[in-house]
Amino acid sequence: MLPLAILQRASYVRCAMDVRDLNGYGFEELSVGMSAVYSRTITDTDLRNFAGVSGDTNPMHLNEEYAKTTAFNGCILHGLLTASLLSTVIGTKLPGPGCLYVNQTLNFKAPVYVGDTVYAKATVTELMPERRRARLATVCEVDGRIVLDGEAIVQLPRQQEDMAAQSARQQAPAA
Repeated sequence: MLPLAILQRASYVRCAMDVRDLNGYGFEELSVGMSAVYSRTITDTDLRNFAGVSGDTNPMHLNEEYAKTTAFNGCILHGLLTASLLSTVIGTKLPGPGCLYVNQTLNFKAPVYVGDTVYAKATVTELMPERRRARLATVCEVDGRIVLDGEAIVQLPRQQEDMAAQSARQQAPAA
């Protein structure tokens, strides 16, 4: 184990990574038709962690005996757990880090179960330069069938360089 003095100094060590590398696409780099996908196979741990974080302990999600008496014949995922995968696509891939959600509509089409692999996709459908916003079609699929669709509007930062400078200032140690 490392001595305490080394561990304390380690908290002030800077990564060699440039914070600009964390940025997603700039508004000027986007074009209608661009898309990105994120996939995840949902586990029972994912389901239970989401229930714990959200506080949604509806037996439809957690009690197999109860859920078997419903039209779904078993526990289903929380709809917002599935929808959160769209946030992953938007926040990490397209447009990526630096963008902010302004709006998201969701239409739940079919249930998702533990063990399903969900493919979340976002596609740029409109660019709104006057406010540096983008409209994206959003969809989640399991085995080629749409389980959720909707639309997102995201705000992109004014300039990626300004955002990187602001991030660097926030991460600087206090004097």
